[in-house]
Amino acid sequence: MSDAITLLVEPRETLGKGVKRLRKTGVVPAVIHDHGKDSIHIQAEYQALMKAFQQAGRHHPVELKVGDKKYTTLIRSAAFDPRLGTITHVVFNAVSANQKVDAEIPVTPRFAEGNEASPAERSGLIVLTQLDTVEVKALPKDLPDSLSYDAEKLVAVGDQITVADLDIPAGVVVETGSEHVLATVFEPSALAAANDEAGGDAEEAAPAAEPAEGEAVPTAEVEAPKE
Repeated sequence: MSDAITLLVEPRETLGKGVKRLRKTGVVPAVIHDHGKDSIHIQAEYQALMKAFQQAGRHHPVELKVGDKKYTTLIRSAAFDPRLGTITHVVFNAVSANQKVDAEIPVTPRFAEGNEASPAERSGLIVLTQLDTVEVKALPKDLPDSLSYDAEKLVAVGDQITVADLDIPAGVVVETGSEHVLATVFEPSALAAANDEAGGDAEEAAPAAEPAEGEAVPTAEVEAPKE
């Protein structure tokens, strides 16, 4: 894992519906949850926060500098404007350097040198990804940026990769069950037939309702943030 990402933030006094004015000035409201202590309300310049969010995701430590204090954190959740796609609020969880934490880690295929696809895909078959992240527990310094598997094992129809096939670095415990399937090889015609039998693509979802003034839109598995 690479070094923690550093983000300079400021204490925030503006709360509630007043945060809408902050956003108009290019400032994003955020909060730090610190082991049951009172929440620490902070704010950050939009571009700096977005860069840190894109680099860290929900699995990479972010070191927040608030005045003369520093907090090692993980991003717990983020909310976005449903129309513009801009980040509107972030919740950070403070973590201890010597305490193991839970994190969601991306899973990636590893191909043989010079290849950009598995043997199955190179022969015209389809590899369907069924799980692209796993839950792990590790010290913040040991959290990996991703976990990989050997995609060269995907050769014929029916071949599968499970969590048990992941390469796990020292100090990391995968909490997602080892039997969970990550990827499976299918014959294109069989996959098309199954899709037709299931009714094809689902109807396009209706657009999300516009949030009330000052209300953040939570991401999946995230509670609406208290600003």
